[in-house]
Amino acid sequence: MQDDDGLNDDGLGDDRPDDETGIEASLADLNKAEWKAALVALAEAHGMSQELGARHFATFIDKKPTLLVTFETLQGIRALSETAQPFGFDMVKALGWSHLCVISDGDTWFRDDAVYGFFDQLIDDGFFEDFDRVLFYGAGPCGYAATAFSVAAPGATVIAVQPQATLAARMTEWDDRFVEMRRTDFSHRYGYAPDMLDAAERAFVLYDPRQALDAMHATLFERNNVSRLRMPFMGGALQTQLIEMNLLYRLLSLAGAGKLTESKFHALYRARRDHMPYLRNLMAHLDQNERPYLTTLLCRNVTSRIRARRFRRRLDQLEQQAQEGVFTPPPPPAE
Repeated sequence: MQDDDGLNDDGLGDDRPDDETGIEASLADLNKAEWKAALVALAEAHGMSQELGARHFATFIDKKPTLLVTFETLQGIRALSETAQPFGFDMVKALGWSHLCVISDGDTWFRDDAVYGFFDQLIDDGFFEDFDRVLFYGAGPCGYAATAFSVAAPGATVIAVQPQATLAARMTEWDDRFVEMRRTDFSHRYGYAPDMLDAAERAFVLYDPRQALDAMHATLFERNNVSRLRMPFMGGALQTQLIEMNLLYRLLSLAGAGKLTESKFHALYRARRDHMPYLRNLMAHLDQNERPYLTTLLCRNVTSRIRARRFRRRLDQLEQQAQEGVFTPPPPPAE
């Protein structure tokens, strides 16, 4: 079933390649060296790969003239994917997009001369000019890289989840999460990520405003071509939440078609109404702030739509408190 944007219920379009993509093989259950060798061989069979110093390498799958550029960590790929394949491979298989994946061993924020040189060479070769549309994506440290290196492809679209703007101590001394990176130079060569977005056609920064440090970084991305998309009560692992709500692929698909807007995001984000981690966080917030009236309304709504024992138990407690006169409950729902 498709919606008005030509997307199916799984968030992907009908413009799917044949099963001859050649990237269906699982890379799970391989050790680190075997996994890397298999991934490189897979990439070279359909494009190319390149070593980028000691802690980075890149793979490229050459398909259709829409290019997805993802920044990912070796550990994240192996933990999040059942097939231990880069995140972007799903878009290659589903939509036939081309895919450039830059992979780090650990969180490096991709601050490496070899990575800078790689993107310099792509620019010199006119690599990005061969594509009709270019989309950069990353989350966390990889979100920083997606925004920073997007300057290599003017006119690109960027989706960054919880990105850092920089970790330069003079700018973000208030962020004490990554103190080990404070000796790393964020001042030159693809350095201050918000400035690197000036060449983008459009950028979308997703964050939970209740995560104070993430929100402070998001504020630094304020630009005319940047939409800061708030996801309150989603916590500190937004990429995982987006995947679980089947939203991430839909957002990328819309962006790849040039159709992603703030209103489209907010329409899709209504999926949170059925997402239990969000609902539990919201209930915890209301309870913490002693808002029994609103908590009752929330529990009534959730239990009317979803089998949710925790919300049923909490509703029973609230109704008992209301009978005891602890608070005045909302009127009963209409029959």
